[in-house]
Amino acid sequence: MTLISIFVGTLVAGVGSVWLAALLAYALLSRFTQHLLSLAAGALLATAFMRLLPEAFELSVETGVSAHALFAVLLVGLVFFFLLDKAELWHHGHEHGQGHAHSHGHADHHHHDHNHHSGGWAVLLGDSVHAFGDGILIAAAFVADPRLGVAAALAVMAHEVPHHVGDLVVLRQSLNNSRAALFRLSLAGGVTAIGGVVGYLLVGALHEYLPFFLVVAASSFIYVALADLIPQLQKRLSPRETAAQVAWLFAGIALVVALGEWAQH
Repeated sequence: MTLISIFVGTLVAGVGSVWLAALLAYALLSRFTQHLLSLAAGALLATAFMRLLPEAFELSVETGVSAHALFAVLLVGLVFFFLLDKAELWHHGHEHGQGHAHSHGHADHHHHDHNHHSGGWAVLLGDSVHAFGDGILIAAAFVADPRLGVAAALAVMAHEVPHHVGDLVVLRQSLNNSRAALFRLSLAGGVTAIGGVVGYLLVGALHEYLPFFLVVAASSFIYVALADLIPQLQKRLSPRETAAQVAWLFAGIALVVALGEWAQH
């Protein structure tokens, strides 16, 4: 039953985020993208600090893992994702030039340089690698608690949507075909399910290390929120736009808190 839940959750997070991004990219585009960035940032931070980390520390009592070790893994995870960012910036810097050179934390790519027309395969490869990692993290959350898995899957979907909007723009420009762009990105998103199955087998076999998996998932979410999403929100805005931005941020937090309350009943 857990494996089925993981499979469904990873498909919703991986492929569902692509189709939701397509709706935004092709129909609504920019107006709601900024709102989704705020919502995703709030959801990621709340999932990390109010769901994943508490669950990891509760499990550490059962498995005999020290709090010091978990904090060390959290720190190493944050530094690791930072180094991946630096490596990706160095590797793609000559292609993307200046200004928009900012990548995702998970060996991802530069979503926001929409003028780069030949990055189709880089986009698909980066998304596939990232999706596989997301699948493993979602699986770890489901093994710990099915409702925690739901929270993780929704958080992943929320933060993937704004990035997939950028992906679709790049792919559409490089392929000159909206349907082909959507199909290929959907396949990349589907890799999340493969990661979920692998993660289920791996985490199930190494149950005593589950707290570490959850902490790595938390470090991933924290890094993406603080290094990727929130910097995009740090713009000079009107008071009304700022209020909307903050409201969507708190909406993301409230969504995760509400889900946590539901999980208690």
